Amino acid sequence: MGGPASPAGDGADRRRRIEEVDGKVAIVTGAGRGIGRAIAEEFALEGARVVVVSRTASTVSEVVNGIHSRGGDALGLTCDVGVAQNIRELVDRTVAEYGGVDILVNNAQSFGTRDQPRASSEPTNLEDVDEAEWDWNFETGVKATLRAMQVVFPYMKAAGGGRILNFGSRRGIMCNAESASYNSNKEAIRALSRTASNGWGQHGITVNVLNPVILTDAAEGVFADHPGAREAAEAQIPLRRWGVPRDCARVAVFLAGPDGSYLTGMTFMVEGGLTTLP
Repeated sequence: MGGPASPAGDGADRRRRIEEVDGKVAIVTGAGRGIGRAIAEEFALEGARVVVVSRTASTVSEVVNGIHSRGGDALGLTCDVGVAQNIRELVDRTVAEYGGVDILVNNAQSFGTRDQPRASSEPTNLEDVDEAEWDWNFETGVKATLRAMQVVFPYMKAAGGGRILNFGSRRGIMCNAESASYNSNKEAIRALSRTASNGWGQHGITVNVLNPVILTDAAEGVFADHPGAREAAEAQIPLRRWGVPRDCARVAVFLAGPDGSYLTGMTFMVEGGLTTLP
């Protein structure tokens, strides 16, 4: 079984890729761990000024300190994307610090309910879906994505362009029977993204979706509670290995960089070929 690509960070690697998003201002939500953290770190490696956003101050500080230790430029902000005013304040702080927003990565997503949020979803049959959980999935998913897009739009329009990356899920496309709230929310994000790509392309703004199947800390936690589930799932991946967060981060860098300038309204399946299966 092939292993993940070697991590980035050596001098030669940095010199080869430093032009990708050099000098751009990138907001990355859900950047305290997993895919969001990897994207924030890769953007910083490529020369972007990165706003690292998460609900947890300690993880924000850890990521920001790591970026600073490698010579990168980062600002850490805590934000609950389920609160509209928090998103406005996040963008206002970014603009005050860096003068604008060139890249927006809407990665954050909460589960559970507003009163009892969770880091991951729990299997639930459609007939048992709780409305409070449905609402919180949408509040922190497609509604938070919409709000963030609306707030950054004037800055991107004034600058003559920008890049927005949103997150869907294979579970939405394949209609997993035990995650109706999540499925519906993620497919709504894909529809929103295609709509924005249509309406905002004239302003030089691209909007694309990443659909990852990646082994993250959250996934590891789920597998710890279900012995054998990781191996069973891995056996279904045509490449026969889990992706790592950097696999998704490198696609994000490509889409945010100059080589991604003519791509919009697309969904990029970073999942080892899983959607080729019936």
